[in-house]
Amino acid sequence: MNSNLFRLDGRVALVTGASYGIGMAMAKALAEAGATLVFNDRNPDRVTEALAGYRKSGIDARGYVFDVTDETAVREYIEKITSEIGVIDILVNNAGIIKRIPALEMDAADFREVIDIDLAGPFIMSKAVAPGMIRKGSGKIINICSMMSEVGRETVSAYASAKGGLKMLTRNLACEWAEYNIQVNGIGPGYIATPQTAPLRTEGHPFNSFIIGRTPAARWGTPGDLQGPVVFLASPASDFVNGHILYVDGGILAYIGKQPR
Repeated sequence: MNSNLFRLDGRVALVTGASYGIGMAMAKALAEAGATLVFNDRNPDRVTEALAGYRKSGIDARGYVFDVTDETAVREYIEKITSEIGVIDILVNNAGIIKRIPALEMDAADFREVIDIDLAGPFIMSKAVAPGMIRKGSGKIINICSMMSEVGRETVSAYASAKGGLKMLTRNLACEWAEYNIQVNGIGPGYIATPQTAPLRTEGHPFNSFIIGRTPAARWGTPGDLQGPVVFLASPASDFVNGHILYVDGGILAYIGKQPR
């Protein structure tokens, strides 16, 4: 096998919201595979902190401050990045939010905000980078979906609606842009151990027990578990993979659950 299939040398990768968490982990993997790394956040302080973190890891990342839901700003910054660094070869639509509110208690404004960031944002970003990819004759777009693209649970009606829509946006863009040698795929993370989930992962916490019991791998995922999949979908190794959602969930979606004893 040609080991260069997984190399990203000479490619420019833009990862939205990659100032911390799983976005940063995936961004680091792309950079370590040879890509020139660009990321954004709408919070200037987070961009500054993330730049320091990337430098500490030996990665020369470029950070920009803009909101993925602002179509005018996105278009201007994509032009700026293209001018300063080069045509974007890889886009990872990672920026997103979740609001855990029961449906009966959720205001329409909160619902719309989640849809706007988690679904409209990836559409706006993809639409902005696609012309450069078309001119170049190649490109990779990776949408960060979720298990909630397939299943629901309490209090996440807006998030599940957005991520279910993102799954279908992924498939539709794959169909529209395949003729230009652009592959559009998704990654659906399971429950990942991050600082944000630390309070839920304490020994004896009911939610911790629930996740471990519901996962055939019997553990939470780690940000590192997403690094191989994102490099694969960004690399020549996936050139004939299109419109696919790769679930990285330890087997949860395949599992009906343990038989009672």
